[in-house]
Amino acid sequence: MLEKLKQEVYDANMRLPQLGLVSFTWGNVSGIDREKGLYVIKPSGVDYNDLKPEDMVVVNVKDGKVVEGNMNPSSDTPTHTYLYNHFPNIGGIVHTHSPWAVSFAAAKMDIPAMNTTHADTFYGDVPAADALTKEEIEEDYEGNTGKTIVKTFNERGIDYEAVPAALVSQHGPFAWGPTPDKAVYNAKVLEVVAEEDYHTAQLTRANRELPQYLLDKHYLRKHGANAYYGQNNAKSKDHAARE
Repeated sequence: MLEKLKQEVYDANMRLPQLGLVSFTWGNVSGIDREKGLYVIKPSGVDYNDLKPEDMVVVNVKDGKVVEGNMNPSSDTPTHTYLYNHFPNIGGIVHTHSPWAVSFAAAKMDIPAMNTTHADTFYGDVPAADALTKEEIEEDYEGNTGKTIVKTFNERGIDYEAVPAALVSQHGPFAWGPTPDKAVYNAKVLEVVAEEDYHTAQLTRANRELPQYLLDKHYLRKHGANAYYGQNNAKSKDHAARE
């Protein structure tokens, strides 16, 4: 079942250590088949050196129950299930404990849009969702992790496709995208801009957040009807691509 998606999710998971986003087994990627109502996720606690495509676990997106697989799914499966059900246009989700993003999560701080690297992928600050209460942790830790992310986006009016990542305060980052591979890409960008923001904050105490016009320029040249960056957009041949 879903052999192609299993391979895709396996490949995306294997990119996490290659990109320096995980230590040991501290991360997971999933990918969904919306038509079948199923998604594939990394098994819990399996070392990346031992991981195989056939180890991927198939889960029912409606109730989070395992449909196929010989191993337990990631302990973050309830979070993935909640996000898939409330962010209907995403096709892949990544969770890591990458250190720069975790630093902002531990400080309960948004990752602000301070430079064009950020604006190329995230159309605004990456929010730090509320830390879970004692009651929320005891009731349904992983499920409520998904709920606090969705609640934050709804309350702040943030477009989850325009800002495809969040921090969970005192925990760490989640990122998503139209595919598992794109979700991994967004997770890596998130880690890079978190490090850049940290260093910027060490150099100056002045407000260095991007002006809206520069945020607009960099985000919208890659996303939306008038995008021109890259080779797949109609206007790209008229503009020099950025390395």
